[in-house]
Amino acid sequence: MLRNGLEPWHLLIVAIVVIVLFGSKKLPDTARALGRSMRILKSEAKALKDDETTATEPNSP
Repeated sequence: MLRNGLEPWHLLIVAIVVIVLFGSKKLPDTARALGRSMRILKSEAKALKDDETTATEPNSP
């Protein structure tokens, strides 16, 4: 029954349910907001990593 996980028709059903629930007009705005949030998250994670490496570097006299 679950030999390969999700099959193409599973994804089709999920896509139809999402379109019915949210409507086709709100989906582009939602995707845009999600993309913007992911960019912010990536930049904040990179800044945090850069701050960590800067803090752990030994100070040279």
